[in-house]
Amino acid sequence: MYKALLKPLLFQLDAEKAHHLVFDNLRRTHRVPGGAALLRGLYDFQHPDLEREVFGLRFRNPVGLAAGLDKNAELLPELGELGFGFVEIGTVTPRPQPGNPTPRLFRLPQDGALLNRMGFNNQGAAAAAERLRGPRPAGLIVGGNIGKNKDTPNEQAAHDYVACVEALHAVVDYFVVNVSSPNTPGLRQLQEREPLIRLLQQVQERNATLPSPRPLLLKIAPDLTDAQLDDILLIARETQLSGLVATNTTISRNGLQTPASHVQSLGAGGLSGRPLRQRATEVVRYLHQHSKGALPIIGVGGIHSPEDAQEKLAAGASLVQLYSGFVYEGPSLIKRINQALVK
Repeated sequence: MYKALLKPLLFQLDAEKAHHLVFDNLRRTHRVPGGAALLRGLYDFQHPDLEREVFGLRFRNPVGLAAGLDKNAELLPELGELGFGFVEIGTVTPRPQPGNPTPRLFRLPQDGALLNRMGFNNQGAAAAAERLRGPRPAGLIVGGNIGKNKDTPNEQAAHDYVACVEALHAVVDYFVVNVSSPNTPGLRQLQEREPLIRLLQQVQERNATLPSPRPLLLKIAPDLTDAQLDDILLIARETQLSGLVATNTTISRNGLQTPASHVQSLGAGGLSGRPLRQRATEVVRYLHQHSKGALPIIGVGGIHSPEDAQEKLAAGASLVQLYSGFVYEGPSLIKRINQALVK
């Protein structure tokens, strides 16, 4: 129904407007008597064989929603009813910020891709924490993807990440440090060895002082070299990370079917979707092999089918996340992946 009826209509709208329309209609469906049961009946699929224990948490299934879709933790009950095993909110910053000027989200249908330069638009950590204190579906794991405000100098970035940990600690199950978005000026400089070690150490020190310290993960870019990935593994060991998220969006435009002139006209931003699938899997495989499987990995990037999800898991991912595939394939993708994994 989604691909035949809804998607053609939504794809006639500006991508960000379509996003808000989908959110509004999911809320309306959830509020209608019987609406929540209808969503579960259509899309939810749970089975004991899908359960996973990863970095000390019990996931009801390994298919999650990547950060960037529910930035402000607005839709947890509805997303849980669609069958996700976990939802990663954010990226959240300490203070609210509007993000980059619109338009800032674009579709590349020929490539099954999205291009975004959202710029960490969100309502701030306090607003997200308040929503997360509300009810959520039983068994749904919630991650908090955290970043720095655009006007915070890199030298003071750790302060912002620590502030997010303090605000969200009581209401999320794990944290993901995001230093790999290409849409905040200078942010990726924090992926360099020395600044990254300092940042993660300060976040871990504060995390350790709070009741029940949360697993801390790092989200990395797909554009890193093997030498940089080796550094990431050393840093993960040194700072006692619980895992990695591989990968964020890419700044590469290689191999696209969309005419280069059109892609250039859209401007800067991170690319996600099918063009990222192979590279993201390569990064997952490299990290898994070179850590000898000791570091759990959430695989994300270009998952548009059950086969794509199985590819990430076979490469060494413990869990997978959807974003662009969810937009292009619709909510039935979650169920189809989980059913294929049980088979």
